[in-house]
Amino acid sequence: MAESFKHDITHADFRLFIVLWNQMQGQTTPDIHLKMAQWLERSWKDGRTELLLQAFRSSGKSTITGLFAAWLIYTKPSLRILVLAADHMLAKKMVRNVKRILERHPLTAYLLPQKSDQWASDRFTVKRDMELRDPSMLAKGITSNITGSRADVILCDDVEVPNTCDTAEKREELRARLAETAFVLVPGGTQIYIGTPHTYYTIYADQPRTEIGESEVFLAGFHALKIPLVNGFGQSAWPEKFGPAEIARQKRATGPNKFASQMMLEPVNIAEGHLDPKLLVYYDAPLDYTKELQTLFIDGRKIVSASAWWDPAFAKNGKGDASVLACVYTDTDGRQYLHHLEYISLKGREHEAEANAQCRIIAQIARDCMLPSITVETNGIGKFLPAILRNELAKARVPTKVREVNSTTNKAERIMEAFDVVLAARLLSVHKSILKTPFVREMQEWRPGASGKGCDDGLDAVAGALGQEPLRIERLYGAGGFGWHKGAQTHMAKTDFEV
Repeated sequence: MAESFKHDITHADFRLFIVLWNQMQGQTTPDIHLKMAQWLERSWKDGRTELLLQAFRSSGKSTITGLFAAWLIYTKPSLRILVLAADHMLAKKMVRNVKRILERHPLTAYLLPQKSDQWASDRFTVKRDMELRDPSMLAKGITSNITGSRADVILCDDVEVPNTCDTAEKREELRARLAETAFVLVPGGTQIYIGTPHTYYTIYADQPRTEIGESEVFLAGFHALKIPLVNGFGQSAWPEKFGPAEIARQKRATGPNKFASQMMLEPVNIAEGHLDPKLLVYYDAPLDYTKELQTLFIDGRKIVSASAWWDPAFAKNGKGDASVLACVYTDTDGRQYLHHLEYISLKGREHEAEANAQCRIIAQIARDCMLPSITVETNGIGKFLPAILRNELAKARVPTKVREVNSTTNKAERIMEAFDVVLAARLLSVHKSILKTPFVREMQEWRPGASGKGCDDGLDAVAGALGQEPLRIERLYGAGGFGWHKGAQTHMAKTDFEV
């Protein structure tokens, strides 16, 4: 039968290729698969070389992509296809599936090689006229060494999974590894990404994440097909398999984050977070000091206390913990304002002694933010910084006091205690400038016991500031401060009448 098909159908289109395969398996071809097939084939024939296929979990996108790879080899046996996945076993699964298709499909049996060594589990080479060093199809994990390989087509199938994107370091590593594919893909070659988002900072995002330094999305310029489980009209993309009852079951079984991420293709963290950034209230007002009233306002509200917490660190070249200062103000109604959050950078100040340079930065922030006091966490390197900071404040003529605290509470416990109540009551307002820092990302991804560079440095500093009992500043200082925090003064008015 294979030979008769070979002579009768020499240029089957991809949709026919799929239908013939499904008929052999005793299966029908759902509309969603035909939609993916039509998009892939049209994109290929139109010469599009950068493609992104996003479809909900269990939609069959990897199956269709495997059939597409088999069809490409059928139409052009000289093609070299590299499959990249989160790990080698996942990539190997795709190659094994394509091998099975080529062995059994009525249009491709003649492509099988005579030598068994060309038909391995993670690589194979079909009969082809050209002598090429690289196989027809090769499987590699994203962390594998692909130096020296060459490919006409690269299939990035589920390269983003929790194991490759659940921390900032892993996401950086994933992007670096994917960037190396530029040296493997031949000029004019095609790259196809297939997957679903597993984090708010997904490689599939359609908006740049400016808070982590992105000026454009990772897959900028890619031609995309996006198929969520439910469309904007509430209709299922695959009603035969995912009817209303099944969709409701999926929502209950997976939870809101997983359902949004894996079924609706919305970039959120796949794990349920403990700190929900949606509970933050944002504002864009500056500090407003009214000299006549000797009063500080934020967004028209009178400020009665302030707390600033510095969690210092010496981090070289972005390695290790960040040195972070958090400035929080409280108004007369008990609302707290995270007005400034500084992840201290010494870029351009490398010639200065690091401790002194950091303290000078802190002194300038203390002046700009009119801080009556700053609390320095003295664990670790913080033991000798308060004295240096006092000197720098004095040199700059900044009337800010320095307090020293040695933290003994477990960090995770301190963060939870500080944020739980203010978030639940929606009493924490955050200045919009903080969106440019890693703070929101840290909130989204924080888990008790989480570790790694940059995972909770901002959270820890803010927790320290929130956790300080909001005292009226006049209890701490008399005269000599900035003025706004002084207590009410008695004044005798001169009058020309008697009472």
